[in-house]
Parts: sequence; C-alpha cells; structure tokens
Amino acid sequence: MSTGRLLRTEALSWMSDVDNVTGGQSQDLVLQPAWDYLHQNHHDLLRSPLFPVVLSVTTYFFLVGVYTVLDLLAPTWPCINRYKVHPDKPVTWPNIWTTLGVTIYNHLLYIFPAAVAQWLWRPPTPLPREAPTLWSFFLGILGCMVVFDFQYYLWHLLHHRVPWLYRTFHAVHHQYKETFSLVTQYLSGWELFSVGFWATVDPILLQCHCLTAWAFMVFNVYVSTEDHCGYDFPWALHNLVPFGIWGGAPKHDAHHQRPGTNFAPFFSHWDWLAGTHTVPNPSSKASAGEPDEIKGRKD
Repeated sequence: MSTGRLLRTEALSWMSDVDNVTGGQSQDLVLQPAWDYLHQNHHDLLRSPLFPVVLSVTTYFFLVGVYTVLDLLAPTWPCINRYKVHPDKPVTWPNIWTTLGVTIYNHLLYIFPAAVAQWLWRPPTPLPREAPTLWSFFLGILGCMVVFDFQYYLWHLLHHRVPWLYRTFHAVHHQYKETFSLVTQYLSGWELFSVGFWATVDPILLQCHCLTAWAFMVFNVYVSTEDHCGYDFPWALHNLVPFGIWGGAPKHDAHHQRPGTNFAPFFSHWDWLAGTHTVPNPSSKASAGEPDEIKGRKD
C-alpha cells in the first residue's frame, strides 16, 4: 500500500472515531436543549435561592389540589371511589380545613422565614453551561432516594420508639388513621424542617447537577403526597415498580393503621431487614386497642 493511501485510510478511520465519540456525547446530552432554553430564558429565576422553595411549595399545593378535588368527587363518583384505600371513609370539609390550616400555619411560621433567610444569606445558585447526562441525571436522583430513604427510616423509627419524641413531634401526624393528601404535611414544625433539610442537603452531598437536585425535590414531594393520598390507582408507582420493593399509599396507610410498621418513605428493604414490614390490608380497620405511642402520650 502506498504512503498516500495509508495516510488517507488512517484519516478516514480517525474521522469515524470522532463521529462515534461526538455521537455518543450528543446522545448523553439529550437534556442539553431543555437546559439551554432554561438557562437563556429563566437565568435569574433559576439562580435565585428562593427558586427551590417556590418549586417545592408550588408542586405540593398543585398535587394536593388535584387529590382534594378527587376526594370531594369520590362519594358521588364510583369510578373514583373504587380506587380509595378506604372507600367507606369519605374526606370531609372539616378534615380539609383542619389539615389545610396546619399546613398554612407551618408554611407561614417555618417555610417563609427559612426562604427569606436563604434569599438574604445564601449566594445565587451557579448554573453550569452543560446539562447533566441522562445517566448522571437518573443516577443522581436514585442516589438521593437511597440516602433519603435511609435517613428518614432511622428518623421515623426513632420517633416511634422513643415516647418523648413521639409525643412531642410526631404524634400530630398520626391523628388521622385514614390518610388523604393534606395529611402529608399535617406535621410538627420539627418534622417539616427535618424532611426539607435532607431533601435540600442530599443532592449537595452527592454533588448533583442543580437540574438533578430540583428534579429530586419535585419527585420527593410527589412521592410523599402519593403515599398519603389514600388511593390505590393502577398507575401508582407501587403498582409499576416490580417485586414489591416500593412502598406506596397502601403500605403507608398500613403504617397509620399499625404505627409500628412500614417506616421507610420510598423502598421496602429496610422494613424487610428490620422486621417492621407489613402487608397492607385496606379492608381491615384500626384495632380497638390504642397503639403504644398513643398510650405513651397519655402517660
């Protein structure tokens, strides 16, 4: 083979390799067009320390609004009521006003001051030019889920095992044995702060892209609301994720019925390993006897 032909062959081979590499990069950066649009058109909004708070609060109230409409329609719409975990336990207006009142109170007393503090003291969020790869995006969300799941499992278990912690901080959440969406944030200020703190810090600890961090926050709010919604829809995550490794509304409803079980927010493996897992039984009602935590509250 002549020298010219050899050089031409090597050049074509090199160009082919470059095409393969750049093609792989373009496939990895499928989120880049969307990120470029956000970066160019909403730069100041995304950099604001208030943005994650506004995003989480807006997502929560939107989801709660959807589920509350379903709750109000369910008693007269059998096509909705059939999916309720407790179809014979309608959500009433007094339930809605009570839980909504505590939710608004907590947001005014805790979330709003925390948001103002972030706005005053936290520097603007740096926005990298490149979007995360699709692999790092989903892997980051999964990593945050695993870490958060472990943190909340320990926190939740501890607040059920220690009577003082239960009476002081967690008992308010268990005033409702049949859950509905507004029970999600029917919490003490300490519990609301703890959950919000981990959801904010975990993506930072795992060095996630800010887009990944925001997606995890939205997903975390969605899962928390779905866990408390009181519905067992066919498209719910626990019906889509195989092998029963996902929690979901029926398992969390079982936790409110039997408070010594099903502590994890996402997965079921910690409850399996610790022996705190229970199979949901929506048809069964709360036992006549009070749970140990409630008894401890009266001591």
